[in-house]
Amino acid sequence: MDPVCFTVGGRPIYWYGVWMALAFAAAVTHWNVLARRQGRPPGFGSELAFWIMLTGILGARVLYVISEWPQYAGQPLEMLRVDRGGLIFYGGFLGAILAVAWRARRNREPFWSLADFSISAVPLGHLFGRIGCFMNGCCYGSVCSLPWATWAEDARRHPVQLYEAAANLAIYLVLLRRMLRPGPGEPGRVTGLYLLLYPAARFIFEFLRGDERLAWGPLTAAQWLSLGLMLLGAALWRGLPQRLCRPAPAP
Repeated sequence: MDPVCFTVGGRPIYWYGVWMALAFAAAVTHWNVLARRQGRPPGFGSELAFWIMLTGILGARVLYVISEWPQYAGQPLEMLRVDRGGLIFYGGFLGAILAVAWRARRNREPFWSLADFSISAVPLGHLFGRIGCFMNGCCYGSVCSLPWATWAEDARRHPVQLYEAAANLAIYLVLLRRMLRPGPGEPGRVTGLYLLLYPAARFIFEFLRGDERLAWGPLTAAQWLSLGLMLLGAALWRGLPQRLCRPAPAP
């Protein structure tokens, strides 16, 4: 599949960049609509989106460059070409957490409340991002002979990018249903639900990846991180933030 979508003045515009732009647009739309529904100030969703996208892209690119350092050591300007692909989701996820923590502190809002609001759009944006990976030909699957296998790297392979896109769609619908429930809800529950669902899916899909992966022992780095995030998700789902913030009983 040709990774170039079209050209402008002889300059190629890559499918990956197009789908990433769609991912950001979808996330911003979600945040703006949800912000209005929650009675937040005008522009809250767009402003939050700016900072999350900035730190998210930076974190995702930094982690990718570190993992592929020999490729970029002699080409420092190539480190900036995110339109060609080369983002690691978990790096972007960790970068976005920093933006949410900073915004929560600045707005004097409980961190977990803002985290739930923010993370509800993550699987929606990730859905578009994985389609971009498929169109770009990166993050491809292992060789298989299934009827729906697609061609990549001169072989028929699992369309693992599309598997993950479908999983993200399902996760988004689950989180959206939770966010739209009446009442304030318990802070951290939506974040916990996401950290239980997506890392579990990612752990499984890693076994179907065919591109070179950083491995530590029997599992990839992404799988080890997924296990850690699932433990955190379980703690959040069980109400850890509420227990930690509960006032101590009077003596």
